[in-house]
Parts: sequence; structure tokens; C-alpha cells
Amino acid sequence: MATGNVRRSAAALMILAVLTAGAKAADATAGSGGAAASLVPYAFSDELGGFSILAISGAGTRDDPVHVAQSFRTASPVTLVVRATRPINPFGPSGDFATGTIHIVLDVTNETGIPWVGLELELQEHIHEPSIYGDGLSFDQRQIERVTATSDAFANAHYDFEPYDRLLFEAGALNPHAHAEFRFVITDITPLPTFYIKLDPRIPAS
Repeated sequence: MATGNVRRSAAALMILAVLTAGAKAADATAGSGGAAASLVPYAFSDELGGFSILAISGAGTRDDPVHVAQSFRTASPVTLVVRATRPINPFGPSGDFATGTIHIVLDVTNETGIPWVGLELELQEHIHEPSIYGDGLSFDQRQIERVTATSDAFANAHYDFEPYDRLLFEAGALNPHAHAEFRFVITDITPLPTFYIKLDPRIPAS
């Protein structure tokens, strides 16, 4: 066999191995501790504890947002892990690639026994490190989608983009055993395979 053909065959085998490994990684993510979804460009996991994911549906687009049903067992901050399950391409067609733009609806049930007076979300590219402006990850700071965050339990959604990326839902209440929806958009102009959303319930001071 000619040297050029050997090299092309080796390259093809290498590409096949990478694609196979990626598929296996996506399957492993879906089957790992905590609920996750691998049929959409991003998987969501409760592996870090404190809450449970009960169900996931939707593709993450404007017309079909990802719905993540969660049950909280603690009023302390918890972290939702988000992983890309498709190749990363911010300009690729939605569904085929992880583009960095995700429309999300969190359906949260408060099983903590304590009423909430708010819920704060914080984006993190690296665990326990708040996202900063320069990393490209935000709650749609550039208003690419021109969609504002909303909740059916809290009247106000306050964005805090500097020096971190936080979103606070307030002016309302979420009583024990009740559930509420939180709608928002995440964009990342330089997407990473994994990022994190810290969820911090606000409880009465006394």
C-alpha cells in the first residue's frame, strides 16, 4: 500500500476512535450518578448532591427549552453540572452541536421544610470559581436572544454581570412542598465542554 494511503487510513482510524470515545463518554454521562440527559446537546447532572433531578426534556432552543425538574433537599447552595454531549461549535446548527446558547426552564420543588424568599443562580466555568466577564459565559449578557428571565413565583429577576455572572429571582415566595418555574437563557461565546450553575435558595433571616 502506498505511504499516502497508509497515512490516510491511519488518520481515518484515529478520527473514528475519537468519535467512538465521545459517544461512549456521552453514554457514560447519561448513566452516571444523578439524572442526566444525552439526547440534547447538553446533559445536566445532580452528581454533586443536595438536590435530585427528577426529569429532563427539551432541546434547549427558544421554541423547545430544556425543562429540568428538580427536588431540593437542602436550603444550602447546590451545584448543577452541565456537560456538552455534542461537538462544540458556536455557529453550528442547534441540535447537531453544543453552541453555547441554552434556553432553560428549572422546575424546582422546595422539599427543604423552609420557605424561600428568592433563588440566586451563579455561573461558573470552573467549580467554585464565579464566572467573569472575560470568559464569555453569562446569562445572555450581550442580549443575543433578547429574552428576559422570569419566574412564576418571583416577580423580579435581577442580573449582576460584574465582576461575576449572577441572576437573582426575588419579590415572591416558594413555600415547602410547592414548586416554581425559573426561565432564563445562558450564552457562551467560547463554549467549554463542562460548566456549572450554583443554585442558592434565599431563606428568611429569622
